[in-house]
Amino acid sequence: MWKTVLAATAAVAIAGSSLVYAQQRGDAIGPHHWSAEDISAFIDARVAALKAGLELTADQQKNWPAFEQAYRDVAKLRAEHFKARHEQRSQSVNPIERQQKRADALNAHGAALKRLADAASPLYQSLDDGQKRRFVMLARPLGHHHHEHFEGHRGHGADQER
Repeated sequence: MWKTVLAATAAVAIAGSSLVYAQQRGDAIGPHHWSAEDISAFIDARVAALKAGLELTADQQKNWPAFEQAYRDVAKLRAEHFKARHEQRSQSVNPIERQQKRADALNAHGAALKRLADAASPLYQSLDDGQKRRFVMLARPLGHHHHEHFEGHRGHGADQER
C-alpha cells in the first residue's frame, strides 16, 4: 500500500514541481505553451495518482466517476484560464473588457468548484481516516494554493495567500 501511495505522490510532486518551475521561469515550457495533449496527460496523471493513492474499496468506487469528471472539469478550466490570461497579456484589451472577462471566468470557476464539492462529498464521506489524509494531500487539481477547497484543510495556507 505504501509503495503505491509513495509512487503516486512522487509522480504528482514531480509533475507539480515542473509546472511551478515553468510558471516561475515563464519560458517556452510554461503552461501557456502546453498543447491540449500535454494538459490532458498531466490531468490523467493527477487523476491516476489520486485514485491509486486512495486505494478505493468496491463500495467506494461507485462515488468515483462523478468526482473524477468534476475534478477533470476544474483542472481543464484552470488550464484554459492560464492560457487565456497569457493570450490576454499579449493583446491590448481595455480595462472594461478585462473586467468582464474576469467576471465571466470567476462565475465559471465558481460553478465548477461547486460541482466538484458536490461530487467530492459522497466520495470523501465514504473514506476512512487514512484515505481522507491522502485525499487532502493528493486532490489538488488546481495547484498548491487551491487546496483549501477540500474539507479538513481550511486554514493551512488558505488565508495566508489571499
